[in-house]
Amino acid sequence: MSAKLENYQHLGETMIKKFASRGMEAFYCATSADAVKKVRKLIPEGSSVTWGGSATLSETGILDALQKGPYGCIDRSSAKTPEEARALYGRIVCADYFLTSTNAFTSEGELVNVDGNGNRVACLIAGPSHVIVVAGMNKLTGSVEEAISRIRHTAAPPNCVRLNLKTPCASAGLCGDCQSPDSICCQVVVTRRSRHPGRITVILVGEELGF
Repeated sequence: MSAKLENYQHLGETMIKKFASRGMEAFYCATSADAVKKVRKLIPEGSSVTWGGSATLSETGILDALQKGPYGCIDRSSAKTPEEARALYGRIVCADYFLTSTNAFTSEGELVNVDGNGNRVACLIAGPSHVIVVAGMNKLTGSVEEAISRIRHTAAPPNCVRLNLKTPCASAGLCGDCQSPDSICCQVVVTRRSRHPGRITVILVGEELGF
């Protein structure tokens, strides 16, 4: 095991305790394959499952495992009209399990997210009975302020490129603190504690994932 991976493991063990102090159960998985196995163990067969937009879920193979697994998947991308999307959202917020990543997490065990429409952070905050957050160790930051800076300067520009959005950061590669109609930095949410023990589970993966 390389020094970097060994450090990730030690760090993961430390973060499990930090998240636990904030009412969130956490697990450390060395690889994406281990993370897929953990997700399968956490979600009972037949559960209704949905997810927020996440490169991490795709990269780990978790999204594929959900769609092919013994679950009742609710895929918001399947909606053909605004009316269908609204009706589908009603089912999403009542799902048994909601999976997402986090834009960043702090060394004190806080989850920090910046969102555009807000549907992802809304389900993190309330609605689905259980939330599973999957994050690569590259998303660790020292504070909420550092997390927000990381999101704006490191994560948002490539995300806007991926989504073909017309924002200053998509063309310049740097945050322009914009008021663009395409801005994905509209909602800033810091989850400093889960008020309902057992609702939020964090899976840390010893790989660099997402943005």
